[in-house]
Amino acid sequence: MRTLVKNSRIITPYEIKVGYSLVVEDDKIEDMIKNENIDESVFDKVIDLKGKYLSSGFIDIHNHGNYGHDAMEGTYDALESMGNYHIKNGVTGYLATTMTNSTENTIRAIKNVASYIHEKNKEGSKVLGLYLEGPYFSQEKKGAQPPEYIKAPDIEELEMLLKEGKDTVKVVAIAPELKNAKEAIRYLKKQGITISAGHTNANYQEAMKGIERGITQATHLYNGMRGFSHREPGVLGAVLTDERVACEMICDGIHIHKAAMNMAVKLKGKDKIILISDAMMAAGLKDGKYQLGGQDVFVKDREARLESGALAGSTLTLNKAVYNMVHLVGVSLNEAVQMASLNPAKAIGIDNYKGSIEIGKDADIIAFNENLDVSFVMVEGHVIDSQL
Repeated sequence: MRTLVKNSRIITPYEIKVGYSLVVEDDKIEDMIKNENIDESVFDKVIDLKGKYLSSGFIDIHNHGNYGHDAMEGTYDALESMGNYHIKNGVTGYLATTMTNSTENTIRAIKNVASYIHEKNKEGSKVLGLYLEGPYFSQEKKGAQPPEYIKAPDIEELEMLLKEGKDTVKVVAIAPELKNAKEAIRYLKKQGITISAGHTNANYQEAMKGIERGITQATHLYNGMRGFSHREPGVLGAVLTDERVACEMICDGIHIHKAAMNMAVKLKGKDKIILISDAMMAAGLKDGKYQLGGQDVFVKDREARLESGALAGSTLTLNKAVYNMVHLVGVSLNEAVQMASLNPAKAIGIDNYKGSIEIGKDADIIAFNENLDVSFVMVEGHVIDSQL
């Protein structure tokens, strides 16, 4: 089937194109053509976006849950519900993210995601793989990770977890200063898995050793990591200044001050910032009491916190993160979109076929207005949601 998507402002990684329409052939982007060259009669379907922005679908590589469900539930229903909510916010693909828990619960969640991907990942927002956030973390920087399950890396356990994941594990977060971390990082790199420095109290030297061995990402920048000092820059100084590292950011105005976000963009550039939600099950729901990793989380005025006051994930959606990057930090819209689509695709090695509007890539596209309200979603050439 050939579909024409017309009357939009097309956001590419390089510019916003006006006066062009997009051609979709089956599940791929076939062409971008000037409006004056269009013959609508040769298309099976014509979609009028009525002047809205058209961009690649967002990719949320760090997301625990939303709308009352969590990836740790270990059920198809949870993943399906999460995917349905993602679609409403322009997320066409995501990594189901685990958190520090018992080995038994972690295995159940991993096996469920792997099974879902291979058996049921047909329509809606695609589960693109797994992000293992924990349990190999620092107690000092545990944040909302349950302390009773935090431990040093174990290669045999890692091998078992990856085997249960059946090639679906894309990212593993780890504190590089821990015992056995060196061996774990080297092992994960050999498996082609993205290694992220997370929940870490590493000093600058320890962090740089981790980067030399294979760390290429930082888990929710500034949060869950040693702070910066002019005499001991710490892990923060390492990840912000090393060009090999991409930095996740929770751009909700709660986890990070806008000045700190602005500093990160200036240091890393548009290609090395990855917008994430780090959302938990309260995203999309009203204030109240929820759960994260078996712990009570209290949500009030968009903030999710443990009883201790520690932030426990977020209630952010990725379209709102893009909006905030434009209006709080001042980056251009096409750069903010890149941070939520192409950059995360690069981080997990799928940018050759997803993450941007370019000829030959999957037709994962969304339309939104100036407020980033999403009104149209297409995944791999199929219209999943349309409010046009």
